Amino acid sequence: MFHLANILTLSRIALIPLFIATFYFPGAWGHWVGLGLFVLAGVTDFLDGYVARSQNLVSAMGRFLDPIADKLLVAAAIIMLVAFSRINGLDVLAAVVILSREIFVSGLREFLAELKVGVPVSQLAKWKTTVQIFALSFLIIGKAAPFGLPAADIGTALLWIAAILTIYTGYDYLRAGLKYMT
Repeated sequence: MFHLANILTLSRIALIPLFIATFYFPGAWGHWVGLGLFVLAGVTDFLDGYVARSQNLVSAMGRFLDPIADKLLVAAAIIMLVAFSRINGLDVLAAVVILSREIFVSGLREFLAELKVGVPVSQLAKWKTTVQIFALSFLIIGKAAPFGLPAADIGTALLWIAAILTIYTGYDYLRAGLKYMT
């Protein structure tokens, strides 16, 4: 259980409280530290999979922990961005769509796993995750972005694109799972 790949995954979970704490830091400093921790967590997401595959350390624990760590990080980011009004108004709907899909797909995967049915991650779902991470990164940095970059506007636009991709990929997962639900 405690090999490098799983330790990287567990470190991503451990970074979440620190990431949340940055929202309470005053000024631009908190935005930058928060973005740094969010990016660091993203790097561990890449590295844990790379290490597990390259060193043949793929484990049931890793397959279990990795998606949980991902969802916890994204959920924490969205909740804090809403709580601190960096996502507000109608844009909260896009955030709710993303969170709802994450919970739905997790439940569907658990249901299908009991039936010994795997649901591979589609290429479009990987793109959705990439857009979502960029959206959250821009929203985290927000008004602290350099050079007058409209990071909040870019993040909000990307959040809506991620929400649209989320609906589409969520439907794909549902369609794949429906044949096993009867």
